[in-house]
Amino acid sequence: MPAPLEFLRSGRMAEVNVAILGDIVLDRYLHGATSRVSREAPIPVVVCGGETDNLGGAGNVAANLRGLGCRSFLMGVAGEDESALRLRRHLDEKGVGAKLFESPFPTLTKTRLICGGQQVARFDHETTEPLDDRAVSEAVHLLKGMLGDVGAVILSDYGLGFCTTSLCRAVIDVVRERGVPAFVDPRGSDWDRYRGATIATPNLGELAAVWGAPVPNEDDAIARIGESVRKASHLEWLLVTRSERGMTLIGEGGATHVDARPIEVFDVSGAGDTVIASLAACIAGGFSMDEATRFANDAAQIVVTRAGTWPISAAEMLEECDRALPGPARVASREAAVCACRGWKDEGRRVVFTNGCFDVLHAGHVDSLERARNLGDRLIVGLNSDRSVRALKGEGRPVNGGDDRARLLAALRVVDLVVVFDEDTPSELLSELRPHVLAKGGDYRAEDLPGREFVGEVVILPLLDGLSTTEILRRGQGR
Repeated sequence: MPAPLEFLRSGRMAEVNVAILGDIVLDRYLHGATSRVSREAPIPVVVCGGETDNLGGAGNVAANLRGLGCRSFLMGVAGEDESALRLRRHLDEKGVGAKLFESPFPTLTKTRLICGGQQVARFDHETTEPLDDRAVSEAVHLLKGMLGDVGAVILSDYGLGFCTTSLCRAVIDVVRERGVPAFVDPRGSDWDRYRGATIATPNLGELAAVWGAPVPNEDDAIARIGESVRKASHLEWLLVTRSERGMTLIGEGGATHVDARPIEVFDVSGAGDTVIASLAACIAGGFSMDEATRFANDAAQIVVTRAGTWPISAAEMLEECDRALPGPARVASREAAVCACRGWKDEGRRVVFTNGCFDVLHAGHVDSLERARNLGDRLIVGLNSDRSVRALKGEGRPVNGGDDRARLLAALRVVDLVVVFDEDTPSELLSELRPHVLAKGGDYRAEDLPGREFVGEVVILPLLDGLSTTEILRRGQGR
């Protein structure tokens, strides 16, 4: 499995801390339906059915980092209005530390009108008033005090006033002096403010803006133009996001093109935020830029299939990536299994656990696993280790080693995750996982099952007559 995914699965993203400075936006959504044309003008009449809002701009970068499990601290501006109160509520709910400098202007807000699941119009309340010198000094001073515990710093520039030239220059200079990588999501044609950053992550349009001419979405052209821009801006790396063509990473050693999978794109809102957040999280976690780019590419492809500004989550990332990998990728360490189970429960999914030796996989096993999976949304299979099987079944067992048994189980469509345990019973594992349901086939009594106290419900599954590993082995030996 790719290293960043294993790092994510283990829950170690919690060790990563990233600071974000940039334009914080409240993304609002008015949901409605239209079935007639106005009598006042040839325009559709929209009957509003509800309203939602979430973090946008630099706030969405912080939300993506929190979704991956990282710690994050956000700096930006907000007005003294209802939108600011909503921003603060979202930040508190997501556990994002923040310093919001007060602005005499309304909080930056983008309101999207959604009909039939599609955006019909967008209304922006914004000002490009630049951050004053006092706030710049305070932001830089605050950042300096954090750098001993921060693994990366992101400048999320939406061109709305926070990322002034003085702020960007001061931030990049101070973080480079401390050996902390600086990530920039750029805007506009003047990239002198980003000079010396570790990496900038423009999309094709943003690359064209600084280049001063259209850039064709072709490998050779992007590699050539991107390298010229990288050198002119004294960047270590440049990562160009290319929509359905994936991404191109450009550094001293040349260009690397990372393809995108064929997917149905629903909404690209916030995809750039996901890219820079995922990239920074991986680099702060100790991974190479190439590994980080491939991870960010996968994350971006998930969020563009969702409606609205949708931050990535660890559980979602693991689920989507595991689905694209062969069965053995779903054989998890104990720590990773606990992390995955926690993520599924946080998403409101019903988690079912079953366990066994599964020494010689047969139709009875498959029947029980299918029944167990139908009890919920996710199925975790606890697999007895070779030592544990010998203790339970005697010498000569297991017939198949633990790795082979795990691979066979993981290849089954109904199994979401396999975790091996070495104890004679799964009680200790259940105490760590705490799934919603414990399913077990046979003539057991629910109250006698080890680990029963750590689950909400126990279900005893019927067995198919005449099918057991012991009976199959006896028939094979002619007994």
